[in-house]
Amino acid sequence: MTQAALHPGANLAGPVDVPVGQKMFLAIDYGQKRTGMASGNRITQSASPLPSIKASGEAQLQAVVKCIKAWQPDALVVGVPFHPDGAAHENTVRARKFARQLRERTRLAVYEVDERYSTTEAHALGAADADAASACIILEQFLRSLP
Repeated sequence: MTQAALHPGANLAGPVDVPVGQKMFLAIDYGQKRTGMASGNRITQSASPLPSIKASGEAQLQAVVKCIKAWQPDALVVGVPFHPDGAAHENTVRARKFARQLRERTRLAVYEVDERYSTTEAHALGAADADAASACIILEQFLRSLP
């Protein structure tokens, strides 16, 4: 079962305390070559896909930061992948590093969400852009966890 989002930089081990003033969020489904993006808000608890970013390295980070500046969210939600048994792997480390870089560059709160099975669910739903659909799934999971 997927866990709820946690405090910025936390280890996905408990409930999150998100300030009520944070209403608009951007979700990021980090990948080494493609990054899914979605926007959503606390009021409707729904998310909408944004175009995925097809880049890697610094170009990828710059493209995501540009999207953040354009949308001006109150906070960010980053999907962090794990093995089915909950064990971390190389992409777990990469996603967390990306979350740290976003926190440093934007000075926004960054919430990490366990994103196991989000891409599988996106494919099962027949999404044309599985990365963006996965970001929607991650964000809606996060939004549902809020009071």
